[in-house]
Amino acid sequence: MRKTFVEETVLFISIIKWAVLAILTGIIVGLSTTVFLKALGWSTLWAQSYHYYFLLLPIALFLSSLMIKYLAPDAEGHGTEKVIEAIHKHWGKIKLAVVPVKLVATIVTITAGGSAGKEGPSAQIGAGMASALADLLKLTKEDRKKLVICGISAGFAAVFGTPVAGALFAVEVLVLGKIMQDVLFPSLVSAILSVQIAKFFGLTYFHQSIHLSQFSQALFMEVLLSGLYFGLVALLLVETLKIAEKLVKKIKIWKPLKGLLGGSLLVVLALFLSPRYLGLGLNTIESAIHGGHVPALAFVWKVLFTSITLSMGGSGGILTPVFFIGT
Repeated sequence: MRKTFVEETVLFISIIKWAVLAILTGIIVGLSTTVFLKALGWSTLWAQSYHYYFLLLPIALFLSSLMIKYLAPDAEGHGTEKVIEAIHKHWGKIKLAVVPVKLVATIVTITAGGSAGKEGPSAQIGAGMASALADLLKLTKEDRKKLVICGISAGFAAVFGTPVAGALFAVEVLVLGKIMQDVLFPSLVSAILSVQIAKFFGLTYFHQSIHLSQFSQALFMEVLLSGLYFGLVALLLVETLKIAEKLVKKIKIWKPLKGLLGGSLLVVLALFLSPRYLGLGLNTIESAIHGGHVPALAFVWKVLFTSITLSMGGSGGILTPVFFIGT
């Protein structure tokens, strides 16, 4: 009886502890991610009021690469991979400098037309803020790791307004095929609070109801074939990113100059193809969902634009371009 009482007491204290930590994380990450998303929204709206805004891409990728190289090298890439590395190799320890550098570099990149997303940086910003909170509270290595996972969840959820998806993303993205169940509760709490804070400060989210016809064998075959097709398209994106990174590494020049080169290449492609493949591409995604026309090779061009952006000095996530490619 005594042993059972002690175990239940320890469990209760642990739940209270992680509820409090999750609430603190959700508030801090919710506020910081909201600042990032608001600033990104304002800057892109302003930039796109000018027809040839993307002519600034060479300067934007140059500045992005320069900031990352000299201020926070860990802010390089699309964000998620650096967070995974920090959790597995450094117990979630992330330098606080990563947060402002990632924030500014991503805004500069996407505002000028770089093809990248906002979810990776938001997850990295959330992880960085959670790591700073863990330092402030002097948490153990294990607790720091868990708190950083809560930060990832809160950052990701605030981007799309999806707390459940944010929590699941955070607890499963770190280890392929495994869900870290002991962090699911605090991750969900952080994600819910982060989304509510984002909504309170005026962030809105795009929602679209999907009406499917009655299930049939024909529908099942269509879904099955679609899955195979999208899998091949995803493979194209992954392999193109790898090839682009390898090719860029062979260019033996100063990194910021690679950004200048990459930005110039994007400008040329946008002029010859279409500016629709620049930036987040949300207009194209929403148009496609509502039945609008999308060019047959749009996914190929978006893969190319994204690969150039992320391999040549640009900062941003990969998921929003994936949504575009999938449409």
